Amino acid sequence: MTAQKTIALFPEASYGAALNCVGIAQELRRLGARPVFICHPGFSGVFAEYGFAEYQLGDNGPAQTTDWNEFIGRHQDAFRQTPFEQLTSYVGPTWDAIVETAIGVEEPLRQLLARLKPDAIVLDNVVMFPAVATAGVPWIRVVSCAETEIPDALVPPYLSGLTETPGAAWTAFSATYDKVTAAAHKKLSTFMAECGLKPPAAPLFLDASPDLNLLLAPQIIRHRRAEPLDPQRFVFLDGCVRRETPYQAPRFASHNDAALVLTSFGSLGAMDVDMLRRMIDVFATLPYRFLINAGHWRDEYVQVPDNVFLDSWFPQPSVVEQSSLFIHHGGNNSFCEALYYGVPSLVMPYCWDGHDNARRAEETGVGRMLDRYNWSPDQLAGVIGALLSDHVMQARLQDNAQTMQAFAGTTRAAEAILTLIG
Repeated sequence: MTAQKTIALFPEASYGAALNCVGIAQELRRLGARPVFICHPGFSGVFAEYGFAEYQLGDNGPAQTTDWNEFIGRHQDAFRQTPFEQLTSYVGPTWDAIVETAIGVEEPLRQLLARLKPDAIVLDNVVMFPAVATAGVPWIRVVSCAETEIPDALVPPYLSGLTETPGAAWTAFSATYDKVTAAAHKKLSTFMAECGLKPPAAPLFLDASPDLNLLLAPQIIRHRRAEPLDPQRFVFLDGCVRRETPYQAPRFASHNDAALVLTSFGSLGAMDVDMLRRMIDVFATLPYRFLINAGHWRDEYVQVPDNVFLDSWFPQPSVVEQSSLFIHHGGNNSFCEALYYGVPSLVMPYCWDGHDNARRAEETGVGRMLDRYNWSPDQLAGVIGALLSDHVMQARLQDNAQTMQAFAGTTRAAEAILTLIG
């Protein structure tokens, strides 16, 4: 009898990566493997909720990690800036914090991997952890951010939100990105060298895995590449959507037969209460139903219109499946879930790869982008109405949804991992 394979999944400290890995783990478990999760502080219970064993970094001693809620709160003003302006105010400091975390958790991570003795490690992150590379087992990189994370001469610069046409803007953005990340890259490179590893070339913080790399980007939004990725090492999943508990939409005080619109800006974006209140004022004037993920700030909303329902959490894939429009921040999970269920996206980005996905939604005709703050009530109402009445887009998205669902990205990911380790 073949021993059950233990797969350690190590997502970054974000719900996007965490829940993306849940979908892969669900399929690994179904196929007979033993998936377990390595958790950053603050993520206790996230994976146990889906029936997986959790191992907290720092169980055997303190792990030096970043409090991302506090970090986002300190940098929230940057979300009103352009992607180029955010390079200095947000992207540079974020890379500094990411590298500090990677260094701070090295010892507890090394000890934990030695205890777990996994057959493979799934790393859904943007930075290298030396303990993963030196664990003596295959490691799999998951790119759960936008495809722009893997550079190419024909792919716009990562985090830029620029169009797919190369030009001076690409050059300026890339040069400034290199400059603002230089200190963090030097710090990581020095640390990796001390651990006996070759650091990635600047400005990259994580090289491709020599074993297997999994990318979410569906075909409908994928970029052309000057140098195509090796299909033996780079597997596109056409999305990676987890199985969730069914969701029964509440009965509203009005508009119960109207289209359902989900609004969710992620676990951190929900802190922008004033902006969401502005949106709710517009929603109140429209003949549709609106579900809003208010996160930890649910109690900040006292008066809510009859056609609006707020909650602190939704089983998102189950809600997207029932929706006619998804308003989100461009997080890759949200974007892929909308595509997986054939739902148009209205992307209102505020940072990181949300800018890239917002641009790509508009470029490929699967949704629209709208500035997160610089809009009038008429503009917001107009774009919502236009997306809900665009039957050509809806038909194309439904065809694409059938293709993505038949492709079964989570199953392909699990099978590729198990094939790698035999």
